[in-house]
Amino acid sequence: MPVVGTSVVRKEGWAKVTGSARYVDDLSFPGVLHGRTVRTSIACGTLDAIRYDFDPEGYTVVTAGDIPGRNVISLIVDDQPCLVDRVIGHAAEPVVLLAHADREALSAAVVHLECTATPPVLEPAASRHAFKSVAIERGDLAQGWRDADIVVEGQYRAGHQEQLYIEPNGMIAVPEDRGVTIYGSLQCPYYVHQALCALLGLPPGRVRVVQAETGGGFGGKEEYPSIIAGHAALLALKSGRPVKLVYDRREDMLATTKRHPAVVRHRTGVTLDGRLVAMDIDVLLDGGAYTTLSPVVLSRGVIHATGPYRCPNVRIGGRVVRTNTPPNGAFRGFGAPQTLFAAEVHMDRIAEALGMDPAHVREINALRPGDTTATGQVLGNDCAALDVLREAVRRTRFSERRRELAGTTRGIGLSLFFHGAGFTGAGEVRLASRATLETTARGVRIRVANTEIGQGARTVLAQVVADAMDMDYSDVDVHEADTHHVPDSGPTVASRTCMIVGRLLERCAATMRERLGELSPADHYAKHGRMEVTEEYERPPGLHWDDDAYQGDAYGCFGYGCDVVEVELDPVTYEVRPVHLTAVVEIGKVLHPTLATGQIEGGSAQALGYALIEDVVMRDGRMANAELTNYLIPTTQDVPPMDVVMLERPYASGPQGAKGLGELPMDGPAPAVVNAIRHLGLDLREIPATPERVMEASCGSL
Repeated sequence: MPVVGTSVVRKEGWAKVTGSARYVDDLSFPGVLHGRTVRTSIACGTLDAIRYDFDPEGYTVVTAGDIPGRNVISLIVDDQPCLVDRVIGHAAEPVVLLAHADREALSAAVVHLECTATPPVLEPAASRHAFKSVAIERGDLAQGWRDADIVVEGQYRAGHQEQLYIEPNGMIAVPEDRGVTIYGSLQCPYYVHQALCALLGLPPGRVRVVQAETGGGFGGKEEYPSIIAGHAALLALKSGRPVKLVYDRREDMLATTKRHPAVVRHRTGVTLDGRLVAMDIDVLLDGGAYTTLSPVVLSRGVIHATGPYRCPNVRIGGRVVRTNTPPNGAFRGFGAPQTLFAAEVHMDRIAEALGMDPAHVREINALRPGDTTATGQVLGNDCAALDVLREAVRRTRFSERRRELAGTTRGIGLSLFFHGAGFTGAGEVRLASRATLETTARGVRIRVANTEIGQGARTVLAQVVADAMDMDYSDVDVHEADTHHVPDSGPTVASRTCMIVGRLLERCAATMRERLGELSPADHYAKHGRMEVTEEYERPPGLHWDDDAYQGDAYGCFGYGCDVVEVELDPVTYEVRPVHLTAVVEIGKVLHPTLATGQIEGGSAQALGYALIEDVVMRDGRMANAELTNYLIPTTQDVPPMDVVMLERPYASGPQGAKGLGELPMDGPAPAVVNAIRHLGLDLREIPATPERVMEASCGSL
């Protein structure tokens, strides 16, 4: 019987529920040392001297001068040092690494950093350094303004957000074979591998990266693990002993990347019958002190900035700039939650200006099959913006409920959104991902670099292979993500693992079945030994992208969603509490209903935190509330009942029609919440919608 579409037992489920799964801090090696990072306290300036106020006996000390390769964290642009040598770009930047066998002695070591502070740039609008700028144009904007009956303008703000995975960052470096092996909590083994080769000056064969069981990522373990792996490796190579470097929660929150803050401005021309005829959008993102993945975050942000709407005349300008704050980086949604928040709050303001129902304005303008996006992408039959909108409106009785709640302390809001699955533009072509399937004595084994970080990757990939091979799910094994044994199938990001790598494995299975003939994998293994099949990514037919003009097919496909959120306002404390959320999503094919529901519920809960309570307070370029006592996230007491509905509009190039899912649920709840607050008569245009901001909006409405 087919296993795709059923909720089979998770591959790693038994190990996790019994406690036998081994995370980084569970691992130990003979003679292991513990590592520590000494960091800057100023946001901008120069390092003048380092003074050590402890007995050096038993300690390993590493500074920039000890780096055998290049003092960079290799990624898109090599502008971020592994350790500060002279110039300080942000607070909490690493300068000195220490290791010792005794944790108490390690903590007691005093290191003084003598620095000269210079004025920092903390506001992105004041920055003169852009990491990337993007311009997208379609149609004739001047004609669009002439066709418009009214013009609606607005500015919208979204703050930082901390990933706050259950398990903080951690790495163990083991010197061996004239090189180093890294065991770590990470999403992208080959990112770490590339960075270590550059930092250590070692050939690829002498660097090995192995993913340990990982307690969540959300993008926070995409690029940042290259830094902590580099630090652990430098200490290990200098000491000649294994080094374990695990952050506590405070250090993790102070030093690691966060979601990019955004300021988005909209100017929209619309006709009296509700048609969008002109869109002028400006996006400004705060990248922090170094480039990291900011150019790609900006790309996705601007491509999603229009929302899932048809408009003949569009101009989108975007830039991500440098400030003297800790670098921002990957976070679930990757720029789209910020720009979709602005687009959807703006759509409610357009509806208000027209005196129309918010759902009706969206229905008039929602993308249909055959429509063209701002980048010139013609949407296929799997375009489901109208489908999810109509189902959400029907299930919630949205328009009737708005009338019922009028004049009460409850409001209801809606958001319509889409999310491109896979890397933007030609990204998947450049990656040239490879996946391998091999026979075993029992069945087959999957060998890919994509990681299990709680989302169920091992399980759904095994489901895809089991069906493609017409064999039992239990006979499909998944090799650990180990760069010595698995090909580079690309990073575990961008809602791509299931869609891109699952499709590669389907092709592997088809090739293997041809070669097996009448034999089962186990029988073939017993008779002939191991058979291995590797397939490489091929761009689906008909897709074209011009990276210079930002025109063409930005993604192989989009997933679609519509959220309806009902909230209640406390008139005394100004606290806004969500009381119900309906999420209707379209993801091509539901491979594992329970895991998919969990992704939607979890992503929606994370997005409710983004909308209401997750307020990163920056003071002098440093996070001032880097503890769980004052950086709040939703608990089970804060998350409302959720009604989750999944529609299927198969995508021809996904495994059994599947699209990506992981990021889509992050896009919708924040604007739906703010639109529900607008239904209460409060003009709020910034998240998180803390009680203080809601009170200010209330005073402004008097």
